[in-house]
Amino acid sequence: METRQHNQIRLAQNFLRSPKLVQRLVEMSTITPSDTVYEIGPGNGIITAALAHAAKHVIAIEKDPALVRRLRERFRLADNVEIVEKDFRAFSVRTAEGKLFANIPYNQTAQILHTILHERSKLDEAFLILQKEAAQKFSGWPRETLCSILAKPFFEFQTLTKLKRTDFRPVPNVDSVLLSIKRRRRALLTSEEVAPFRDFVQYGFKRWKPNLRLAYKHVVTYKQWKRLARDVGFPLNATPTELSFEQWLDLYRTCMKSVRNPTPEVKLCSPE
Repeated sequence: METRQHNQIRLAQNFLRSPKLVQRLVEMSTITPSDTVYEIGPGNGIITAALAHAAKHVIAIEKDPALVRRLRERFRLADNVEIVEKDFRAFSVRTAEGKLFANIPYNQTAQILHTILHERSKLDEAFLILQKEAAQKFSGWPRETLCSILAKPFFEFQTLTKLKRTDFRPVPNVDSVLLSIKRRRRALLTSEEVAPFRDFVQYGFKRWKPNLRLAYKHVVTYKQWKRLARDVGFPLNATPTELSFEQWLDLYRTCMKSVRNPTPEVKLCSPE
């Protein structure tokens, strides 16, 4: 028991206390009786039980062998629940079709989000209980981040509800939310645009200049930048986080169309 508690603390696992609360959270999702739903780190199975009532098929992925044995015993009579003994980070999401609902360990948030957003998963929608600050970083609220800008051409983000710290055991020292991540039916970038857009945005965020005008000064002339700022609708000396995702997308496309002579060392706005 002490070993398991130590592992839970090491993995920053904070489990929900109330089955009624879990049921309400699942009801906030779009999960239907026809859905296959994946769960990461089911722990004692409190979320798994609610998902089993809401979905057609539940695949719970747990890496702790002791918890796997307990979960398989608990759900041995549930025909629609499958317990998979595996680390989610090693689980192939490229073949996973359906939805995901999980209360994820705080210190694995970045890795799990990267897997969902950038590993070509076929998941339609994910509902994640995670740290509020992480949700803001990936959803770009109240200001966009590099992470949010690179994800939003393919996904839509929405914070569905806030949770109390006392909803968890042990009680965390951070705030948590339920975040919806929904795959867009049609991506806002073509396959040919993905890499140039990523390079363009990363260049703006990582140049460590006081504003974007200076960051792109070797790519865009001052006169061209003034026109871009006017056409896209952002301040002349805007910083990366002052632009909305839509403005970043407009800036990229306007730049690609209007800037014809970028410097040889930085061909980010080339129309090719």
